[in-house]
Amino acid sequence: MSESLDGHLLTPRGFVRGRLAWAAGRLATVEGDAVDEAAVRGSALPLLLPGFIDTHVHGGGGADTMDAGDAVRTLAATHLRHGTTSLLATTMTAPLDEIRAALQALAPLLHDRPRGHARVLGVHLEGPYISPERLGAQPAFTRPPALDEILALDAIARIRLVTLAPEAEGALALIPALVGAGMRVQLGHSAASYEQALAALEQGAAGFTHLFNAMSALHHRAPGMAGAALAHARHAEIIPDLLHVHPGAIRAALRAIPGLFCVTDATAATGMPDGAYRLGRQTVHKCLGGVRLADGTLAGSTLTLDQALRNLVALGVPLADAAARCSTVTADYLGLADRGRLAPGAWADVVVLDAATLQLQRVVCEGEVVDVAAAKGAEVAA
Repeated sequence: MSESLDGHLLTPRGFVRGRLAWAAGRLATVEGDAVDEAAVRGSALPLLLPGFIDTHVHGGGGADTMDAGDAVRTLAATHLRHGTTSLLATTMTAPLDEIRAALQALAPLLHDRPRGHARVLGVHLEGPYISPERLGAQPAFTRPPALDEILALDAIARIRLVTLAPEAEGALALIPALVGAGMRVQLGHSAASYEQALAALEQGAAGFTHLFNAMSALHHRAPGMAGAALAHARHAEIIPDLLHVHPGAIRAALRAIPGLFCVTDATAATGMPDGAYRLGRQTVHKCLGGVRLADGTLAGSTLTLDQALRNLVALGVPLADAAARCSTVTADYLGLADRGRLAPGAWADVVVLDAATLQLQRVVCEGEVVDVAAAKGAEVAA
C-alpha cells in the first residue's frame, strides 16, 4: 500500500511543487516543478523537508541515555515529535560499567524501531576519553582512550561517533584504528593546541563536538582547537539554541566550515517543565529555556531540531541551507545515502511544516505517519 503527500518539497535539485509518495517505508516517487524559496514561504501549501538527524542526544521527556532501562525509547519518542526521525543516543563520561549498562539497554533499539519512535542509528560515545581540563558538564571520570575498551563497547551497541581529546595519552595513535573500525572520530572536550588538533585531523579525525563549547578557544596568537576547526574542518557539530553559541560565532562557522551541521545536545529536560533533572551522574536545572549545573555551567540544552531550523532561518540562513544542516549534511557525514534527502529509494523520513511559520504539523518516520498535534498532547508543557 502506497501513501503520498502534496506540497512544496525540498529535493536534491531544490524546491519543487509536487507530490511525494512512498511504499514499504521507502520513497517511491518525488516529482514536481521547480519553485524558488520566496514562492515556498508565501504559499499556503505545506512544506516537506527531509527528516531531521541528530548525532548528539543525551535525553528528552525526562529520560537520560545513562538511565538505561527504557530511557532511550522515551527520548526517541520525544524527539520524533519534533521532527527528528533518526538519532545517535549519546553517553556521558562515567565508569565503564555504567556505560556498558546503558549500551546494553539501548542495543535492541538498533534493530527494532518501535512505532512512534525515532530510529536509533547507534551511539555517540561522548566520554570518558576527554580532557579533565574541559569537562563542561561531564562528571570527572575521564580515562585515557584504549582500543580494546572501545571495541568491546562497540560489540554491545554500534558506536558511530567517538569524541576524543587529542592531547590525551595515546589518542593520536588510536584515531586510524577507530576510523578503520567504521567510527567517526570527533575532537572535543579538549584543551588541545591548534597544532594538536591539526595533527588529529591529519590522523583521520572527521569533525568537532559542539563547536566552541568545552574546547580551547580562538586567540589570534594561540588559535586553539576552535581555530583549528575554523581553519581546517570540513565538518563540525554546532548547538544553535542561541545560548551555547553567539549568533555572530554561528555565522563565522557557517562561512568557514562547509559541513557544519546542527545538533541539540538535548537533555532529559527537553519537553519538560522547569525543574531538576539528571544528566548522567549530574543534577541539572532547567530554567529560562536553558539547562545548567548548580554553578551556572551550561549542561546540554532543551533544543529540538525543529527549533534549530527556525533559529537558523531567523539568523538569515536560507531555508534550504538551514534544512540541509539539520538533515542532509548530517546524513552525508555519517555516510548514510538513504536518509536526509527526499529522493526515490531513500527512507520515507519527512517533516511537514507550515510554510509561513515553520511550525511542525506532521512527521513521517520510515513511512509511519505521526500526527504531531495529537502526539504532543501527551507531552508535558515546556
